[in-house]
Amino acid sequence: MQQADQAAISNMLKLMSDNNVEPGKPVKDLKVFALIQMEMLKTEKLQSTHRSRLKAILEKQGWPGRTLVGADGAHAAWLIVQHADAEPQLQQKCLDLMTAAPSGEVENRDIAYLTDRILVGQKKPQKYGTQLGAELKPLPIEDDEGVDARRKAMGLPTLADYLKSARDEVEKLSKSAPKK
Repeated sequence: MQQADQAAISNMLKLMSDNNVEPGKPVKDLKVFALIQMEMLKTEKLQSTHRSRLKAILEKQGWPGRTLVGADGAHAAWLIVQHADAEPQLQQKCLDLMTAAPSGEVENRDIAYLTDRILVGQKKPQKYGTQLGAELKPLPIEDDEGVDARRKAMGLPTLADYLKSARDEVEKLSKSAPKK
């Protein structure tokens, strides 16, 4: 599920890059807009299927932590719920299960990212600065001065290092995209 999710998102980013579409900016070309809409519908259908599968796992097993599915499996489960913006109640349920899990079952960074995702979805300031908006700037953060201390406590790099890494990744992606 993780590989399919990431492939769908990569396809969307490549489509946007190939057509010089910047995230958060309007798409003026109607053909490109239609292509992006079709890709978004395919991605949402895939993610909906993954959410259904995760719900079945939660019902049967509880949160799929490291002991049950290994570190990779636990991270993959987090990724599915991280992208479950269409079901905020599922995100909250998973965050509750993740925070209640015994020590070592869930990565703190996954808890930080999901916490911020939920807060942003609720139109509230995030705690860790993991969610970025236009121009790769962090969406509003609660207590900006304390963000690096909170990030450190969750095993995350400083906000400045995170933003540099995000910019470097976007630059790498844009250089690898074919030019028109």
